Amino acid sequence: MMTKRRSLTSLTIVLALVLSGCASKVEQKPVPISAPEKMYQQAQESLDMGNMLKATKLLEAIESRYPFGPQAVQVQLDLIYTYYQQANPEQALASIDRFLRLNPTHPDIDYVYYMRGLSNMQSDQNMFHDLLNIDRSDRDPQFAIQAFKDFKQLLALKPNSHYAADAKQRMVALKNRLASHQLSVANYYLDREIYVAAITRAKDVLSRFNDTQYTQGALEVMLASYQALQQDDLVQKTQQVIDANK
Repeated sequence: MMTKRRSLTSLTIVLALVLSGCASKVEQKPVPISAPEKMYQQAQESLDMGNMLKATKLLEAIESRYPFGPQAVQVQLDLIYTYYQQANPEQALASIDRFLRLNPTHPDIDYVYYMRGLSNMQSDQNMFHDLLNIDRSDRDPQFAIQAFKDFKQLLALKPNSHYAADAKQRMVALKNRLASHQLSVANYYLDREIYVAAITRAKDVLSRFNDTQYTQGALEVMLASYQALQQDDLVQKTQQVIDANK
């Protein structure tokens, strides 16, 4: 059964997080158990209406009560979507990893890796820092690194996937995120006069992320470090590169 494609927007995620937070304060009624087909239809209606909380409860009930039913695989795919939309990347990733173990050759495997990349990006982001425009480039990039790998795996498996174009765009954004982190660490070492470490990090930006906007900053870190170390020859060479790229 093919996955129903649904649009994913940041506004939807923000609203879903706010609404789910409010809903958590209200006692949830147990989901009435009926035929799996009827419950799944109700879940789809809730999805179409944007009621992610109700859809999730129905899907979880189907998965728990009818784990081998005709909708079992599609229920798992829908749960991945609803968890992500409710800004619950931990649960989404757990569901994704379970799905990949059980269905490694599923026709919609590209969708699953796409959602894995999105969920890891969601884990990497802090929504409120983004809304307040707070720079947190120094935060641990482990989820960004994994998201990049997820999108790369999607493209390797299905280069002509419906999700390929968006995955490529997100990989560009992730490269900038990782380059920004490395430059932030390089500046951290520079400020503390740990010059060799600063140079190492700056060189990593130049070697792995030379197509990002952070190369100029990396060169400047190298220049300042070489000047502090009185490496006049390297100072001259680095300055020449900086001048050539202006």
